[in-house]
Amino acid sequence: MDGRTTTAGSAEVELAIGGMTCASCAARIEKKLNRMEGVEATVNYATEKAKVSYAGPVAVGDLIATVEATGYTAREPEPRRTESGPAAGDDADARAEEELRPLRQRLVTAVALAVPVIAMAMIPALQFTYWQWLSLTLAAPVVVYAAWPFHKAAWTNLRHGAATMDTLISVGTSAAFLWSLWALFFGTAGTPGMTHPFEFTVARTDGAGNIYLEAAAGVTAFILAGRYFEARSKRRASAALRSLMQLGAKEVTVLRGGREERIAAGELRTGDRFVVRPGEKVATDGTVVEGSSAIDASLLTGESVPVEVGAGDSVTGATLNAGGRLVVEATRVGADTQLARMARLVEEAQNGKAAAQRLADRISAVFVPVVIALAVATFGFWLGTGWGLTAAFTAAVAVLIIACPCALGLATPTALMVGTGRGAQLGILIKGPEVLESTRKVDTVVLDKTGTVTTGRMTLLAVHTAASTTEDEALRLAGALEHASEHPIAQAVARAAADRTGPLPAPEGFAGVAGLGVQGVVEGHAVLVGRPRLLAEWAIELPAELERAHAGAEAAGRTAVAVAWDGEARAVLEVADAVKETSPEAIRRLRALGLTPVLLTGDNRAAAESVAREVGIEQVIAEVMPEDKAEVVKGLQAEGRTVAMVGDGVNDAAALAQADLGLAMGTGTDAAIEAGDLTLVRGDLRVAADAVRLSRRTLATIKSNLFWAFAYNVAALPLAAAGLLNPMIAGAAMAFSSVFVVGNSLRLRRFKGA
Repeated sequence: MDGRTTTAGSAEVELAIGGMTCASCAARIEKKLNRMEGVEATVNYATEKAKVSYAGPVAVGDLIATVEATGYTAREPEPRRTESGPAAGDDADARAEEELRPLRQRLVTAVALAVPVIAMAMIPALQFTYWQWLSLTLAAPVVVYAAWPFHKAAWTNLRHGAATMDTLISVGTSAAFLWSLWALFFGTAGTPGMTHPFEFTVARTDGAGNIYLEAAAGVTAFILAGRYFEARSKRRASAALRSLMQLGAKEVTVLRGGREERIAAGELRTGDRFVVRPGEKVATDGTVVEGSSAIDASLLTGESVPVEVGAGDSVTGATLNAGGRLVVEATRVGADTQLARMARLVEEAQNGKAAAQRLADRISAVFVPVVIALAVATFGFWLGTGWGLTAAFTAAVAVLIIACPCALGLATPTALMVGTGRGAQLGILIKGPEVLESTRKVDTVVLDKTGTVTTGRMTLLAVHTAASTTEDEALRLAGALEHASEHPIAQAVARAAADRTGPLPAPEGFAGVAGLGVQGVVEGHAVLVGRPRLLAEWAIELPAELERAHAGAEAAGRTAVAVAWDGEARAVLEVADAVKETSPEAIRRLRALGLTPVLLTGDNRAAAESVAREVGIEQVIAEVMPEDKAEVVKGLQAEGRTVAMVGDGVNDAAALAQADLGLAMGTGTDAAIEAGDLTLVRGDLRVAADAVRLSRRTLATIKSNLFWAFAYNVAALPLAAAGLLNPMIAGAAMAFSSVFVVGNSLRLRRFKGA
């Protein structure tokens, strides 16, 4: 394809970008594309995609050529499969695993070989007669093979006049390795019996007896570990889309030539008529032509009360038939369905979400050129003052080696590892380091109602009875009749009746009345359960006290169910999606963190405001369609707010992806979990406050780690430039810096939930 047309004379295309190693790579590609006439581009490092609008004489090939000229790869992504089924997801997983395998192989190689090199350099007892030559043998594959991605990226950066962490890692490890080679073959470091004792002295040296192989191998292993864990979290970026597309029915019973035929859902065509039996998913968007039922659309809309449908009503693909048999005529299939449109919303929200540019990259953009300039200046100064080529080169290389970010490589991975480990113990899963940046700035938390603030399951909340009737009697007869129905409201009544009165009697002559309720005989009583209109058909009216209870329940957004038997109205039952017991306390904790809670739901306003009053939320946005939830989040962001979103349903996936921070309830759908940045395993809203606190603490730890890692480099650079850097002091200082960073990170293990 040659892009998707958007407006007259303009088009839009999405490119898959390869070769990016840090957020500054994305910024460089974006800058180059935006310099092209008529082009507007957004490049996302996390999803490795570029969303480009272009006009005029520009073609997709020109865009790809520009990206490739910048030193990266670009291609149009393969069209997303619209059929349900695991095939598309399996292919994507296989491709992601294929891309991850080389990085994992390099990491395993680096760790296996670097550990003995570091041990020999740091422990004098292990330094046998020819230990330095074994160190060289082990370190060479690490620096050449394992660190190759860093060297390749550094060369690309050099060709384009840029410097990133890759440049610093490549220059530092190469300098350490090359100097060690010189010292071993041309200096005195290769002498049999040479040792590296720990001597805390500062003295000028020509460096001919010093090797730095442990620094080169150790830095490579540490930074590769960080890159691997980051890549593993990035590969889940597209899983939300796969989860969404796999929610639909896999097979469908279609009517052809008066016969029922079972086919794959992807083979449906517009105009086909298909059967949806009780308990089955609706295969695609369509219009009911026969039958009536209750459709549970909570997965897509967030509406907790099932919707009654009959001939002429529209139904949406992936919703659940909770009642009778339906015949539906397909009106939209494949990429045109509401489910597919929601998948596109999630993808657009992910692509439009600015990736948090890591602090280390921002600092290194300045730090790397300064270090290289200082090394060159040091070499020139000592050479110009007559100290000779060896001493000048030693001092210059010392500057590069001391700048090599050993502790820096540990700063983010260790804090993240400890923080995520502690989070997992508390029921909080953090996806990656880029997530943490948002938690510090969040000031508004948008809460989905159904399944997040509430249980997401219909529950009997109250029983109102006439003067001559007991609650247990009303529940027993109503529950016995409702037990025979599959409707979620009926099941809520039946569960409550069984819990309170014990085993329920079996009804006789059970019959469902479409859209009104059920009727039958229980223990000799003719029982009616449903809407007042059902009772009215039998000339039964609600007495004044039950009429008031019915009106009060509906005003509070609850479903009111009337119960009558033997020709008299006896009770009104209130059924609703109950608020979780922990929700009010959770709202108080979120407020204590400086967050303003907002309740967002597709449910009716009365129900939403009732829940909001119960938990202490003042701002309510109700009756919002699924595709509009992300727009609501965008609107809040446009007001200058930094928004966190907490949700659990498919209908929340796009909003979770759009929000600055997405918190998915672990009890919810896979699509929501994959679209979120943090997952709350237990489904307890109180954990949302703990998640924000832990994320902020982890981010603060990463920043303090980075500060001390750079502080070590900055403090030692003058000594190196002055030619006073004793390699053993440098080794000890580097080890201490790394130990300090690890120790600082381990403090996160003491984090406790409120």
